[in-house]
Amino acid sequence: MTSNVTLWVKSDPFTFGTLQVSPHPKLSLHYLKKIASYVKTKGDAGYPRISFPVWKHIACNKLTMAEDLAWMYFEGYDLLSHYEPEERLQQAEAYTNCKTTKEQDSLRNKTSVDTLQFLLYLFIQQVHKISLRSSLMTGEEWPTRARSPDLSGKTSSTSKGLDENTCLTFILNNLNDLMILLTDTVTYSGTTNDVLLTIESIQALGLLISGSTDGCKTIQSLDEITMQQQVQVKCGYSKISKTFSFRAFESWLRSNLADNPFGVGNCITSGRRLSWPTTGCDSEGKTESGSKRGRVATNAHFTTRDQKLIIISQVCKQTLAKMSTTLTDSRVKVHRCHYAFMYLLSPLRYVSIEKCRHSTIVLGPVATTVHVTSCEDLTIITPCRRFSISGSTLCTVHLLTPTRPLILGGNDSITLAPYHTHYPMLQDHMAKSGIAGLPNLWNNPLCVAK
Repeated sequence: MTSNVTLWVKSDPFTFGTLQVSPHPKLSLHYLKKIASYVKTKGDAGYPRISFPVWKHIACNKLTMAEDLAWMYFEGYDLLSHYEPEERLQQAEAYTNCKTTKEQDSLRNKTSVDTLQFLLYLFIQQVHKISLRSSLMTGEEWPTRARSPDLSGKTSSTSKGLDENTCLTFILNNLNDLMILLTDTVTYSGTTNDVLLTIESIQALGLLISGSTDGCKTIQSLDEITMQQQVQVKCGYSKISKTFSFRAFESWLRSNLADNPFGVGNCITSGRRLSWPTTGCDSEGKTESGSKRGRVATNAHFTTRDQKLIIISQVCKQTLAKMSTTLTDSRVKVHRCHYAFMYLLSPLRYVSIEKCRHSTIVLGPVATTVHVTSCEDLTIITPCRRFSISGSTLCTVHLLTPTRPLILGGNDSITLAPYHTHYPMLQDHMAKSGIAGLPNLWNNPLCVAK
């Protein structure tokens, strides 16, 4: 039996795991490799899970990072971790019951995350690093991040969003460094100078890469795929040492990595168009001004529930209101909508709002992040675990969030306010998303970029 392996870069670590600002200057391979060695001297508090006190000591004393920023990264990785909604609600209750800042700090100090995956999470923050070298090579007057086409097929000079090709290119360009970060420098093959990778290293790399062996009908973790009999020889696995050859595994990864079959690109080309009714359109789907009905597409018909994506684009001078099973637990991208009113009242996984103007967007509870970029004159009303905004102006945001709102670079005239909306299923949807009514840190923003 032959195995047709397809691997792809996961979108979640990049879409709501990375911050759309230039990373801290010391989150480079050189420093991260030092951290990897240091945490192993801290016993159970450093490896295989790193506690927040250990990370805070490293970040503040060795990387000269502010404590707020150190917690922001720690909290950001936590968004990628799987929790049952009940666990999130218990965390919220424990935090709310804290009477003093000292009790809150004590609760925070009890948290820990997977060490190797956290190091990978810190490394991929460099996907937003501004390159002076590339600017010189392309002849651009100002240094910019890599450009990528937007959802309408145009190339944007201001969008800082990431498409699947950008993420794949980043992984391929930095794959060797990522794997070096996961290696134990004292583990070598007995016959060659080849470094060996442990199974734990492969499991950690699964934070960024997943795949399938049956034509994407089922999704498997990276370590599950490498443990299959027909794959082990190709990826350099030794049953005797229970390790992987660094060179063979890197070669196998590069030869099998492809575009994400559940990403934005495939949703646009192979997705199903949804005929969600909107007000402000006639029977032919045109508004009073003559513009066409907005585009709504999804990949829900060919993907699993946890990979659902819905793209809402070019809704102009219309009102869209929806609560449905298709929308539930989806990743939603709202793009280039103008003078619109949108009510997406289902529990959601992640929401990205890009290049929208003069609109009101009301969201159901969002289990991870709502990110707003390059928008103007928006009113956003949402309960979410984290909120971030960049490159936007004249926006008002009504929030219910247990984390500090992140004000990134390029903003002007941003107003934060408490959540003030209700609909009949709100409490049920909040419970499904693991978001409680308290705490609500809407009025305690963290300015990350100058």
